[in-house]
Amino acid sequence: MYFPTLRVGTRWLHGSRHEPKANPDPPQGASIHGAPPGISIELPRPAIGRWQKVGPPPRLAAAIGRGHTRGMFNRTTLAILVVALAGGLGLLASQYFFGKQAPAAGPELQAVQLFPQPRALPAFSLQQSDGTRLLPGELHGHWTLVFLGFTYCPDVCPTTLAQLAQAQKQWTALPESVRPRVLFVSVDPERDSPDRIGEYAHAFHRDTLAATANVPALEAFTRSLSLVFMKAPADEDAPADSYTIDHSSAIAVLDPAGRMAGVVQPPFDPAAIAADLSALTATPSR
Repeated sequence: MYFPTLRVGTRWLHGSRHEPKANPDPPQGASIHGAPPGISIELPRPAIGRWQKVGPPPRLAAAIGRGHTRGMFNRTTLAILVVALAGGLGLLASQYFFGKQAPAAGPELQAVQLFPQPRALPAFSLQQSDGTRLLPGELHGHWTLVFLGFTYCPDVCPTTLAQLAQAQKQWTALPESVRPRVLFVSVDPERDSPDRIGEYAHAFHRDTLAATANVPALEAFTRSLSLVFMKAPADEDAPADSYTIDHSSAIAVLDPAGRMAGVVQPPFDPAAIAADLSALTATPSR
């Protein structure tokens, strides 16, 4: 352990990496004030003579005292300057990180959970039900709800699409150029052709977009939305095409820039979803 050099009366205690020592040596048992707390320093008794306080001549002592006082003043001044400088730097840092104009507060939302910052999606290409390609630019200008499913889904998919259709009916009054969209993405390309998913989605609402792709493209797209799907094999005694698909039930929310902006978790409230998307549509994007 290293102890800094400390002044003890008119003597100096010199720092050492092993044990402190004084020169000249005081009697055994003498205590040294200014040693680190909790450390008792025993100094040896000199071999000859009696230990006395030793110091410089009076004039020299006075000069040393004045120098020591100035040193203390300089150290105090330096400490004040350091604290002031640290405070100034802290103020500048706070102004830099927190003093910038905060983004305008968004609307009060009931169902949609927005992320602190939207996340750009990597490039993707899906096959739409009308035969055209669905590219990132196709989703710009609208808030979009993306739901995964498949047409052979027995319960979750039709229930969710029916709930979203209720919300879509409340957006009819909004201009078509900014009206929120619902995108149904089939994750069962083996059985769901583009024509089939179009008929299926439009049975719930005519404005619903429907798309699919091959499995690698679907995996990349759903992963970018933090959604998942997995094929669950059929029972041994069942036909091979009677398998099912396990998939995320959450709805991804894309902003008008086509970025992943939030999520809607089940159970779904159509009225709350409709109100949230209407409010977001009327609010400038972040």
